[in-house]
Amino acid sequence: MTTIRIIGPGRAGTSLARALDGAGWNVLPLLGRGDDLADAAGGADALVVAVPDDAIARVANAVRPDPSTAVVHLAGALGLSVLAPHPRVAALHPLVALPDPDVGARRLVSGVTFAVAGDPISSAMASALGGTTLHVPDDVRALYHAAACVAANHVVGLLGQVERIAGAAGLPLEAFLPLARASVDDAGRLGPRGALTGPAARGDWQTLARHLDAIPQGERAAYRAGVGLALQLAVGADGTARPALRDAPSQGERAEPPPAALAVRS
Repeated sequence: MTTIRIIGPGRAGTSLARALDGAGWNVLPLLGRGDDLADAAGGADALVVAVPDDAIARVANAVRPDPSTAVVHLAGALGLSVLAPHPRVAALHPLVALPDPDVGARRLVSGVTFAVAGDPISSAMASALGGTTLHVPDDVRALYHAAACVAANHVVGLLGQVERIAGAAGLPLEAFLPLARASVDDAGRLGPRGALTGPAARGDWQTLARHLDAIPQGERAAYRAGVGLALQLAVGADGTARPALRDAPSQGERAEPPPAALAVRS
């Protein structure tokens, strides 16, 4: 039986402890603020440092290295050097939100993807939880984590904007959630470019201008940014527009869309 000790009894650490305990690992009592960490690596096959990113190096340095114990951090954006001077180091970052220990523990065993690096113990942990692994080396971990934040935090931020704009019309967020879920499903099935619909994809600039006239002043900058992302997707990295955008009239009924077009109305 694999023995693990976790430093950090917060959402991530407690979620992982419960999930690994349910998977048959021997999970030692969690350590937190005020505990002596010097011998934390002793008696464990793996020591997980589940603390905020900016505290990982300090906590790792407080632990006396043990050559038989792998030290693992859960940070998405950090490389393995933050765990020096431990001889066996690894990273394990679950691509799933852990809002609280109960939900987190269930999600960790639901077949999610784990970004791993370093010592094989991280892949063993992912496998024990029934997950799949994505090997992410140090030099691209910041890019990986940025993509993860866009996929989770930014999507939630956009739904916050949906809630505010809909609320200005007296409408509930719940009415728009099936649309959001279907769009995410379509992006996974067709790819983001194939799933894109709406006025930006069609080159319907008058509709976009009406939106800017209607939405509250404080929402306009974020809305313009969203339109910019949709246009970037519609045009594509190779500069080739989707048919609906390529065939849209550039004069008359719809004005040609220079970058400043959406900044005219403020």
